[in-house]
Amino acid sequence: MGSNQGRGPLYRLYASRLRRHLTPETVPHHVAMMIDGNRRWARLAGYPTPAEGHRAGAAKMHEFLRWCDELGIQVVSLYLLSHDNLAKRDSGELADLIEIIAELAEELSKEPGWRVQHVGRAAQLPPDLARVLSTAQDRTRDNPGLHVNLAVGYGGRGEIVDAVRSIITAHHERGGSMEELAESLTPEQIGEHLYTVGQADPDLVIRTSGEQRLSDFLLWQSAHSEFYFVEALGPDLREVDFLRAIRDYGSRHRRFGG
Repeated sequence: MGSNQGRGPLYRLYASRLRRHLTPETVPHHVAMMIDGNRRWARLAGYPTPAEGHRAGAAKMHEFLRWCDELGIQVVSLYLLSHDNLAKRDSGELADLIEIIAELAEELSKEPGWRVQHVGRAAQLPPDLARVLSTAQDRTRDNPGLHVNLAVGYGGRGEIVDAVRSIITAHHERGGSMEELAESLTPEQIGEHLYTVGQADPDLVIRTSGEQRLSDFLLWQSAHSEFYFVEALGPDLREVDFLRAIRDYGSRHRRFGG
Protein backbone atom coordinates (compact mmCIF):
# COMPACT_ATOMS: atom_id res chain seq x y z
CA MET A 1 0.00 0.00 0.00
CA GLY A 2 1.37 3.41 -0.94
CA SER A 3 1.96 5.76 1.96
CA ASN A 4 -0.17 8.46 0.32
CA GLN A 5 -3.16 6.20 -0.27
CA GLY A 6 -6.24 7.71 1.32
CA ARG A 7 -4.66 11.17 1.48
CA GLY A 8 -6.13 14.13 -0.34
CA PRO A 9 -4.62 15.75 -3.44
CA LEU A 10 -3.18 18.66 -1.45
CA TYR A 11 -1.35 16.25 0.83
CA ARG A 12 0.07 14.36 -2.15
CA LEU A 13 1.09 17.62 -3.81
CA TYR A 14 2.85 18.81 -0.65
CA ALA A 15 4.66 15.48 -0.19
CA SER A 16 5.78 15.56 -3.82
CA ARG A 17 7.05 19.12 -3.41
CA LEU A 18 9.03 18.16 -0.31
CA ARG A 19 10.63 15.21 -2.10
CA ARG A 20 11.60 17.37 -5.09
CA HIS A 21 13.56 19.73 -2.87
CA LEU A 22 15.66 16.94 -1.37
CA THR A 23 18.97 16.09 -3.03
CA PRO A 24 21.29 13.10 -2.49
CA GLU A 25 23.79 15.44 -0.85
CA THR A 26 21.30 16.49 1.85
CA VAL A 27 19.83 13.05 2.61
CA PRO A 28 21.39 11.38 5.68
CA HIS A 29 23.25 8.09 5.33
CA HIS A 30 22.04 6.67 8.67
CA VAL A 31 18.78 7.54 10.43
CA ALA A 32 17.88 6.32 13.91
CA MET A 33 14.20 6.24 14.90
CA MET A 34 12.76 6.22 18.41
CA ILE A 35 9.09 5.40 17.98
CA ASP A 36 7.17 6.60 21.00
CA GLY A 37 3.53 7.08 21.92
CA ASN A 38 2.14 3.65 21.00
CA ARG A 39 0.51 3.13 24.39
CA ARG A 40 -0.95 6.63 24.42
CA TRP A 41 -2.30 6.08 20.91
CA ALA A 42 -4.04 2.86 21.99
CA ARG A 43 -5.54 4.56 25.05
CA LEU A 44 -6.85 7.52 23.04
CA ALA A 45 -8.29 5.14 20.45
CA GLY A 46 -10.20 3.30 23.18
CA TYR A 47 -8.38 -0.02 23.07
CA PRO A 48 -8.42 -1.96 26.37
CA THR A 49 -4.70 -2.86 26.20
CA PRO A 50 -1.59 -1.29 24.61
CA ALA A 51 -1.16 -4.22 22.21
CA GLU A 52 -3.02 -2.56 19.32
CA GLY A 53 -0.88 0.53 19.75
CA HIS A 54 2.31 -1.54 19.55
CA ARG A 55 0.94 -3.40 16.52
CA ALA A 56 0.08 -0.11 14.78
CA GLY A 57 3.52 1.23 15.69
CA ALA A 58 5.23 -1.83 14.18
CA ALA A 59 3.24 -1.41 10.96
CA LYS A 60 4.26 2.24 10.87
CA MET A 61 7.93 1.29 11.27
CA HIS A 62 7.69 -1.03 8.28
CA GLU A 63 6.20 1.85 6.30
CA PHE A 64 8.87 4.22 7.64
CA LEU A 65 11.60 1.89 6.39
CA ARG A 66 10.08 1.96 2.91
CA TRP A 67 10.14 5.77 2.98
CA CYS A 68 13.80 5.65 3.94
CA ASP A 69 14.63 3.13 1.24
CA GLU A 70 12.85 5.18 -1.44
CA LEU A 71 14.84 8.25 -0.41
CA GLY A 72 18.20 6.48 -0.63
CA ILE A 73 18.95 6.30 3.10
CA GLN A 74 21.28 3.36 3.59
CA VAL A 75 21.07 2.50 7.31
CA VAL A 76 18.12 2.77 9.70
CA SER A 77 18.20 1.89 13.39
CA LEU A 78 14.85 1.25 15.12
CA TYR A 79 14.54 1.33 18.91
CA LEU A 80 11.94 -1.37 19.54
CA LEU A 81 12.57 -2.70 23.06
CA SER A 82 14.99 -1.39 25.66
CA HIS A 83 16.75 -3.42 28.30
CA ASP A 84 14.77 -1.51 30.91
CA ASN A 85 11.48 -2.46 29.19
CA LEU A 86 12.30 -6.13 29.70
CA ALA A 87 12.50 -5.58 33.44
CA LYS A 88 9.77 -3.00 34.01
CA ARG A 89 6.91 -3.58 31.55
CA ASP A 90 3.75 -5.38 32.62
CA SER A 91 4.15 -9.09 31.82
CA GLY A 92 1.04 -9.21 29.63
CA GLU A 93 2.05 -6.14 27.64
CA LEU A 94 5.60 -7.45 27.31
CA ALA A 95 4.39 -10.78 25.95
CA ASP A 96 2.33 -8.98 23.30
CA LEU A 97 5.23 -6.69 22.44
CA ILE A 98 7.64 -9.61 22.06
CA GLU A 99 5.25 -11.34 19.67
CA ILE A 100 4.79 -8.16 17.63
CA ILE A 101 8.56 -7.57 17.38
CA ALA A 102 9.10 -11.16 16.27
CA GLU A 103 6.47 -10.75 13.55
CA LEU A 104 8.06 -7.49 12.40
CA ALA A 105 11.55 -9.02 12.23
CA GLU A 106 10.20 -11.92 10.18
CA GLU A 107 8.44 -9.54 7.78
CA LEU A 108 11.47 -7.31 7.33
CA SER A 109 13.72 -10.27 6.60
CA LYS A 110 11.54 -11.05 3.57
CA GLU A 111 11.85 -7.60 2.01
CA PRO A 112 13.95 -7.98 -1.17
CA GLY A 113 17.52 -6.84 -0.60
CA TRP A 114 17.13 -5.59 2.95
CA ARG A 115 19.63 -6.65 5.60
CA VAL A 116 18.38 -7.09 9.17
CA GLN A 117 20.72 -6.94 12.16
CA HIS A 118 19.87 -7.37 15.82
CA VAL A 119 21.59 -4.97 18.21
CA GLY A 120 21.21 -5.74 21.89
CA ARG A 121 21.82 -8.52 24.38
CA ALA A 122 20.37 -11.65 22.78
CA ALA A 123 21.10 -13.73 25.90
CA GLN A 124 18.64 -11.66 27.93
CA LEU A 125 15.77 -12.04 25.46
CA PRO A 126 13.12 -14.78 25.55
CA PRO A 127 14.62 -17.70 23.55
CA ASP A 128 11.91 -17.65 20.87
CA LEU A 129 12.44 -13.95 20.14
CA ALA A 130 16.23 -14.34 20.13
CA ARG A 131 15.84 -17.20 17.65
CA VAL A 132 13.64 -15.16 15.30
CA LEU A 133 16.08 -12.24 15.36
CA SER A 134 19.05 -14.54 14.74
CA THR A 135 17.28 -16.24 11.84
CA ALA A 136 16.35 -12.89 10.28
CA GLN A 137 19.95 -11.74 10.59
CA ASP A 138 21.40 -14.92 9.11
CA ARG A 139 18.85 -14.98 6.26
CA THR A 140 19.68 -11.44 5.15
CA ARG A 141 23.38 -11.24 6.01
CA ASP A 142 24.58 -10.90 2.41
CA ASN A 143 21.82 -8.59 1.18
CA PRO A 144 23.19 -5.36 -0.33
CA GLY A 145 20.20 -3.08 0.27
CA LEU A 146 18.81 -1.10 3.19
CA HIS A 147 20.56 -2.08 6.44
CA VAL A 148 18.03 -2.26 9.27
CA ASN A 149 19.26 -2.38 12.87
CA LEU A 150 16.62 -3.69 15.27
CA ALA A 151 17.47 -2.52 18.79
CA VAL A 152 15.79 -5.14 20.95
CA GLY A 153 16.79 -5.73 24.57
CA TYR A 154 19.08 -2.78 23.98
CA GLY A 155 20.65 -0.23 26.30
CA GLY A 156 23.31 2.30 25.35
CA ARG A 157 25.12 2.15 28.68
CA GLY A 158 25.05 -1.63 28.57
CA GLU A 159 26.48 -1.59 25.05
CA ILE A 160 29.43 0.52 26.22
CA VAL A 161 29.98 -1.80 29.18
CA ASP A 162 29.92 -4.81 26.84
CA ALA A 163 32.42 -3.09 24.53
CA VAL A 164 34.85 -2.34 27.37
CA ARG A 165 34.53 -5.88 28.70
CA SER A 166 35.32 -7.22 25.23
CA ILE A 167 38.40 -5.00 24.95
CA ILE A 168 39.66 -6.09 28.39
CA THR A 169 39.09 -9.77 27.59
CA ALA A 170 40.91 -9.54 24.25
CA HIS A 171 43.79 -7.61 25.82
CA HIS A 172 44.11 -10.16 28.64
CA GLU A 173 44.13 -13.06 26.17
CA ARG A 174 47.05 -11.40 24.37
CA GLY A 175 48.92 -11.26 27.69
CA GLY A 176 48.82 -7.49 28.03
CA SER A 177 48.84 -5.68 31.36
CA MET A 178 46.12 -3.36 32.66
CA GLU A 179 48.65 -0.52 32.63
CA GLU A 180 49.27 -1.04 28.92
CA LEU A 181 45.53 -1.11 28.26
CA ALA A 182 44.94 2.08 30.25
CA GLU A 183 47.61 3.87 28.22
CA SER A 184 46.47 2.60 24.84
CA LEU A 185 42.67 2.74 25.13
CA THR A 186 41.08 5.04 22.55
CA PRO A 187 37.55 5.98 21.47
CA GLU A 188 38.25 4.18 18.19
CA GLN A 189 38.88 0.94 20.08
CA ILE A 190 35.58 1.20 21.88
CA GLY A 191 33.83 1.89 18.58
CA GLU A 192 35.28 -1.32 17.16
CA HIS A 193 33.58 -3.35 19.91
CA LEU A 194 30.10 -1.82 19.77
CA TYR A 195 27.10 -3.75 18.41
CA THR A 196 27.19 -1.48 15.35
CA VAL A 197 30.86 -2.02 14.53
CA GLY A 198 31.64 -1.17 10.92
CA GLN A 199 28.66 1.15 10.53
CA ALA A 200 28.67 4.90 10.22
CA ASP A 201 27.16 6.70 13.21
CA PRO A 202 23.61 8.07 12.89
CA ASP A 203 23.44 11.38 11.10
CA LEU A 204 19.90 12.03 12.29
CA VAL A 205 17.91 10.74 15.28
CA ILE A 206 14.11 11.14 15.10
CA ARG A 207 11.72 10.69 18.03
CA THR A 208 7.93 10.76 17.89
CA SER A 209 5.23 11.86 20.38
CA GLY A 210 6.93 15.10 21.36
CA GLU A 211 9.29 13.49 23.86
CA GLN A 212 12.76 15.06 23.86
CA ARG A 213 15.11 12.63 25.53
CA LEU A 214 17.54 9.95 24.36
CA SER A 215 16.34 7.13 26.64
CA ASP A 216 19.64 5.24 26.53
CA PHE A 217 19.57 4.81 22.73
CA LEU A 218 22.86 4.77 20.80
CA LEU A 219 24.56 6.93 23.42
CA TRP A 220 28.06 6.50 22.00
CA GLN A 221 27.07 6.60 18.34
CA SER A 222 24.89 9.72 18.58
CA ALA A 223 27.60 11.97 20.02
CA HIS A 224 27.47 14.19 16.91
CA SER A 225 24.01 13.29 15.57
CA GLU A 226 21.35 15.83 14.72
CA PHE A 227 18.01 15.41 16.53
CA TYR A 228 14.47 15.99 15.29
CA PHE A 229 11.36 15.67 17.46
CA VAL A 230 7.92 15.03 15.98
CA GLU A 231 4.71 15.78 17.89
CA ALA A 232 2.75 12.94 16.24
CA LEU A 233 2.31 9.72 18.18
CA GLY A 234 4.22 6.83 16.63
CA PRO A 235 1.35 5.18 14.70
CA ASP A 236 0.19 8.59 13.41
CA LEU A 237 3.52 9.53 11.83
CA ARG A 238 2.96 10.71 8.23
CA GLU A 239 5.34 10.67 5.32
CA VAL A 240 5.29 14.48 5.26
CA ASP A 241 6.47 14.49 8.90
CA PHE A 242 9.39 12.31 7.83
CA LEU A 243 10.14 14.44 4.77
CA ARG A 244 10.13 17.60 6.90
CA ALA A 245 12.66 15.97 9.23
CA ILE A 246 14.92 15.17 6.28
CA ARG A 247 14.48 18.69 4.87
CA ASP A 248 15.34 20.18 8.26
CA TYR A 249 18.42 17.96 8.53
CA GLY A 250 19.59 19.06 5.08
CA SER A 251 19.36 22.72 6.10
CA ARG A 252 21.56 22.34 9.18
CA HIS A 253 25.29 22.99 9.31
CA ARG A 254 26.72 20.02 11.20
CA ARG A 255 29.44 21.05 13.62
CA PHE A 256 30.63 17.62 14.88
CA GLY A 257 31.31 18.95 18.35
CA GLY A 258 32.80 22.23 17.16
